[in-house]
Formats: sequence, structure tokens, C-alpha cells
Amino acid sequence: MDEKFEQQLKYIGLRGVIANWDHYMQIAEQGNFSPVRLLTYVVEQEFNIKHENARKRRVSHAKIPEPYEIETFPFDRQPKLNRKKVLSIYDSFDYMLKQHNIIWIGPTGTGKTGLATAFLTQAINKGYRGKFILFPELVETLYQSIADHTESKVLKTFASYDCLLIDELGFIEIEPVQVGLFFTLMHKRHKTKCTLITSNLGFEEWETFLKNAQLTAALLDRLTECSHVINMNNCVSLRSKLETV
Repeated sequence: MDEKFEQQLKYIGLRGVIANWDHYMQIAEQGNFSPVRLLTYVVEQEFNIKHENARKRRVSHAKIPEPYEIETFPFDRQPKLNRKKVLSIYDSFDYMLKQHNIIWIGPTGTGKTGLATAFLTQAINKGYRGKFILFPELVETLYQSIADHTESKVLKTFASYDCLLIDELGFIEIEPVQVGLFFTLMHKRHKTKCTLITSNLGFEEWETFLKNAQLTAALLDRLTECSHVINMNNCVSLRSKLETV
């Protein structure tokens, strides 16, 4: 490839053409493609490369600790889980198209995070921006933003994600200012973005860590207005138990 031509391709961002140049030249020399068909093929390949690279960047930015896919979830080991409901929500994709929230409630180890991650991953693969974050990390980040006066910027960042997965809600008690910031974030996302939440606690127990009856009621009102609630309280732990000697 001519050096000047290569630099031009780099400048306009067609690095896929550079990487596959020899392959394209081989196709051209074989003469099986018309000029139009060859050009179309090259453009399609470049599009696919850019599309896949963008998807990988979104996955990386989401900071998903463990990748899960709905196809590998062991539904057969969770007979008390409403499989039909879960798959119906997943397949319809309404949680993204209509900005519906999904809340998984149940004991530790039942697969809440795995399912929520599968939903987040689907959204990312379909072109949406997503983020995975533990609830303690989220409220700590919001709290720290007060010290350096960046709470507006931080709230805007978390409010902007098309799909935000908040994992393990309720593991810690939080300060009143953190409750206020968390409520503000959920208010900003209300009916505009999809929020996925996992929690060990039932809704009637959320006041135990939020420590504010009015805000808890207002929060639940917003979260559940356009939400699917997946009850996994009767599900069993999927985690292997260590044998004791």
C-alpha cells in the first residue's frame, strides 16, 4: 500500500481497510466481485469493525465484574423463579425501549446479579450506554462529590446512562445526605432511563437503611411506577458450598 494512501486512510479513521488491505486486493484480483460489489463489501466490513469496536468500548466502560448471558442462566436449578416472565421481559426489550426499571429481590446467591448483568449486557450489545456499580460504591461516590463540589457533574453522569445496574442495594446504612443524593439520582432517571436494581431486602425493609420514611415512600413510588419486580425470595442459592470435614 502506498504510504501516502495509508496515511489518508488513518486520517479518516479507516484502519480496518489498512488491516485487511491484502485481503481486499486478493478479492479484487480474483475478479469475482464487480467494482460496486467490492466497494460495498469493503464498506460493510469497515462498518462491522467499527460497530464491534464501539461495543467493546461500551462493555469496558460499563465495568461489569463478571460477564453473564441469559442463555447460560441455570433456570432448571431455580424452579421457583418465573422463567417465562424473565424471558418475556428480556426478549421484548421493553425495559430499554419504554424505559422500564427491573428490580430483583431475594436472598444472596440466587442469581439476581447474574440475571441483571445479562439484561445490562443485552442493552450494551444493542448500542446503549450502560454502567454496573455496587450500591455502596455509588452512594460513596455521590457523598465524595459534595467535598469537591462536583455533585451536579456526578449526578449528571449517572443520570445519563441509558441502563444503570445498581447491585446489592441495602447492604449498608447511609447518611441522610447520601439518601438525598440517591433519591435525586433516581428522580432524574424516572421515566427517562432504565435502572436495574438487585436487593436482598423486600420493599418493606428499605426504610431500615434509608432511615427516612417519607423519602423511602417517594423513592419506591418512582421506582415501581414503571417497573418489573422479579421476586426471588423462594429461590435457592446457586453457590457451591464448601464441604466440612
